[in-house]
This record gives sequence, C-alpha cells and structure tokens, in this order.
Amino acid sequence: MQTSITNRDGKTVIILQGRFDFNAHREFREAVEQAVKDTPASIIVDLGSVDYLDSSALGMLLMLRDKAKITGKEVMLANARGSVKQVIDIANFGKLFSLG
Repeated sequence: MQTSITNRDGKTVIILQGRFDFNAHREFREAVEQAVKDTPASIIVDLGSVDYLDSSALGMLLMLRDKAKITGKEVMLANARGSVKQVIDIANFGKLFSLG
C-alpha cells in the first residue's frame, strides 16, 4: 500500500492506494502520527484507490479514530467503493465515522 498526505481547506487527507491490510500497519501508523500532529480539525481517509481492505485495516482505522478523538479531531472515511465499501458497511463503520 502507498500512502500520501495532503492538506485541503484546513483538513488533512490521508490518501491510500492498493491493499490495505496488516502489511501496511507501519506505513499507516506513520501517516496517522503525522496527520494527528499536523491537522487542526479533521482528518479524511481517502479510500478511493484502495482495492482491498481486511479486518486488520478496520482495526487500524479504529486506532486512528481513537488517537484523533483524544486531540478533539474528527475522522471521515471518503470515496469507499466496491468491496471496500461493502466491508465498511458490514462492519457498521457508518456509526463510528463520518462517511463521504
């Protein structure tokens, strides 16, 4: 998986590409640390280029949510589609995250 971070309108966007699974934990954790430190208000995780997501990825998203919540930041999951959207829907992440 590849990650990149950009800032848009005062929000930090973590853009993910490829397979989001346990093998991505180190790279994702580094992106989370940077995003939580750098953003004043909201963090958006752009899943538009993710073609696979598993239960460990769901756990990593929950870790991001918890870290952001401690510092008063909101996390939004954006552009989920196909099987990635199905996994997010089945896991009821719409109750835990803003979806866009």
